[in-house]
Amino acid sequence: MDLGKWMNGILVDWGVKPKIANMFDETIIAVLIILVAFGLDFLFQAIFVGSMKRYTEKRPHVWNTLLMKRRVVKNFIHLIPGILIYFLLPIAFIHGKKLLVISQKICVIYIIVMILLTINGFLLMLLDIYQSKDSMKDKPLKGFMQVVQVIVFFIGGIIIISILVGKSPAGLLTGLGASAAILMLVFKDTILGFVAGIQLSANNMLKLGDWIQLPSGAANGTVEEITLNTVKVRNWDNTISTVPPVDLVNTPFQNWRGMEESGGRRVSKNIIIDLNTIKFCTPDMIDGLKKDIPLLADYKPDDGVTPVNIQIFRVYIESYLRSLPVVNQDCDLIISQLQANEYGVPIMVYFFSKNKEWHAFEIIQSDIFDHLMAMVPKFELKMYQYSE
Repeated sequence: MDLGKWMNGILVDWGVKPKIANMFDETIIAVLIILVAFGLDFLFQAIFVGSMKRYTEKRPHVWNTLLMKRRVVKNFIHLIPGILIYFLLPIAFIHGKKLLVISQKICVIYIIVMILLTINGFLLMLLDIYQSKDSMKDKPLKGFMQVVQVIVFFIGGIIIISILVGKSPAGLLTGLGASAAILMLVFKDTILGFVAGIQLSANNMLKLGDWIQLPSGAANGTVEEITLNTVKVRNWDNTISTVPPVDLVNTPFQNWRGMEESGGRRVSKNIIIDLNTIKFCTPDMIDGLKKDIPLLADYKPDDGVTPVNIQIFRVYIESYLRSLPVVNQDCDLIISQLQANEYGVPIMVYFFSKNKEWHAFEIIQSDIFDHLMAMVPKFELKMYQYSE
């Protein structure tokens, strides 16, 4: 049946001039086909998407929740009108072959776009599923997924362009090979970011949740997101820094993950003693220290050795740290005297705190050094303090 003639007769019966009826009869049929196709699309959306939405609200699971969130089913059903219109348009445009070709090209492009959106939604759904697993939370999957998305949309774009210009996709790709240098320039950051992301992941240099610090001060905080072109870091002042992955490969940076996974967080500070207060201890002084300070009750100097007050102070520091439950006794604990300088004699206090959380760690080390500084006068020592 020639629907164009049928519509032409209806238009003429309605009083439309035959010349105008001949111009628009097939176009009106095509518009009616489009309206019917999108009406069916609306109906299917209401049936399938609406049913899944109600099912998800009653029985939320990972898969159905993500299918709705990423619009996978919705975009897939949008394929229906494009396919229907493509196959029904030849019925409308029996005489208008040029319009038929143009209309079918538009339909094919619409179908390809819907397929790309469906695939993209499915990829994002997979990303959400993997990131919800504890074993995958610290993996930079988003960057790799973005690479897949770029490839999918690049292929889709090539196919769409080939349809518009009427050439095969293979021919277009061959032509693009000649302009590879331009493409490399356009996608330079993307390519470098992808390669850097692979290096960071393969060498286990960076994971989500890591505390990193850049020497330049551009970032000092927790890694929140790793994408193809940026690494997002939430700094300790709650500002957000974005760092290109390639910068983390080419520039040394500090990752505190080793500290967080170890048995303790290191404390290394110096107590500077005034040189003028260092002296040998008398027996009475030693007895007084043993009596006043319980941790030195068992202290005995080596035979024939007259101890120095700074030496006994170092013994006390080690005994004090050994007695604290917040200090990890399985890690290095070193109390040593450093090279004297114009300020005095530095005593290096080196140990590891069991608590690695920043706030608690600062309180622990501050309390310890408050105590040690308060104990200095008991050994008849003085700390160096500059005065004009």
